[in-house]
Amino acid sequence: MKKVLALLLSLAMVASLAACSVQKNGNTTDNGGATNEGGDATATEITLWTYPIGNWGKAEVVDEILAKFNEEHPEITVKVEYLDYTNGDGQVNTALEGGTAPDVIMEGPERLVANWGASGKMVDLSDLWTDEVKADIAATSAKIEGACQWTDGAYYEMPLCMTTHCMAINYEAFEAAGALQYIDEETHTWTTENFIKACEALRDAGYAVPGIIYCGGTGGDQGTRALVRNLYGAQFTNAEHTEYTMNSEAGIKGLQTLIDMVADGSMTYDAGIVASDELTLFANQTACMSFCWNASNASNYASQITFTAFPMAFPSDDGVPELDGGIWGFGIFDNGDQARIDASKTFIDWVCNSDEAANNVYNTTFFPVRSSLGDVYAGTDKASFSDFLIFMPYLGDYYAVTPKWSEQRTAWFEMLQSAFSNGDAAAALAEYDATANA
Repeated sequence: MKKVLALLLSLAMVASLAACSVQKNGNTTDNGGATNEGGDATATEITLWTYPIGNWGKAEVVDEILAKFNEEHPEITVKVEYLDYTNGDGQVNTALEGGTAPDVIMEGPERLVANWGASGKMVDLSDLWTDEVKADIAATSAKIEGACQWTDGAYYEMPLCMTTHCMAINYEAFEAAGALQYIDEETHTWTTENFIKACEALRDAGYAVPGIIYCGGTGGDQGTRALVRNLYGAQFTNAEHTEYTMNSEAGIKGLQTLIDMVADGSMTYDAGIVASDELTLFANQTACMSFCWNASNASNYASQITFTAFPMAFPSDDGVPELDGGIWGFGIFDNGDQARIDASKTFIDWVCNSDEAANNVYNTTFFPVRSSLGDVYAGTDKASFSDFLIFMPYLGDYYAVTPKWSEQRTAWFEMLQSAFSNGDAAAALAEYDATANA
């Protein structure tokens, strides 16, 4: 009898161990004892694809973020793939065509809303846009919510962070040329008239390259767009974001002003470089200003710069700029699995709205869209980023959600090449608008 009982007990123990084991293969993942198949029915595995948005492009940082997420949500496993801006769009489109798209993707409204959302690929996130969230974001900028919502009323993005792009000047060069009188050092703004005078002062003081209109490709094209637009208040698109409208009196006047400045030596032009080249020339003091500046670039080039890179808003005829911005957050591809959709919403809500939201924003190297988060860089090794908060109220229309945005970017730099080659702003912008709207 004792031998029989011992045998039965042994068999029971073996069966119990087998039931508790976790098989690790292509379909099952160990997540603190929870499994996606054949285990805890509440456990869910989702995939996150992220473009290189600050430190969210670094595995070691994202691993730490996910570890904190799993402290609160051990039932959700998040697998991550890192994209770049060279091949990322192709990878996503291939996955969409093959039915293997990720659950969550991190990027901006240009892709999440105007591209994949507009084509019916994304999940509506309206339930995450509570009245509290809307009010908190609106206190930062009234432009953000509209950028995350498509014309059908659906919200295809929950934003985490943002920035407003600006420009910068070599403070010491401006001082030596007597050009500081043309800027408002308190507000970091200036008028178009004073911008022209400052560039002329730099030229007359012997600075061969006051600034460079670069147009060798799409890299950093937000700088040249903002410069041409702001000079005389041109609108890049109509209010509905259905038509490109730079071929206007204000647009033509702004572009022709720059063409004339190149002709008189108070500005330069280079069809062979993009923003990264211009930034290098600014950092080594060849150029006296950069049209592609923000907190992230200030940090990236800090070790190369031996002068004061003084951030400035783009010049405008009335001294009140409308700056281009970047907004980054999360969207969900509709893969038809409600459990994964729900888990994805839980993850996004935690990243953007939990007690860890400030740290999650800090790791983007941009600024929070939720005003309640305040200055996430104060008292940190990135405290200098706080200097750029002054530009947040100047965020203009987020026109980058206009359809065919990526195709327009190519037409834009080709237009600049034509304009500065032929000296005719009106003809160049007429051709640009026709091409972009077609």
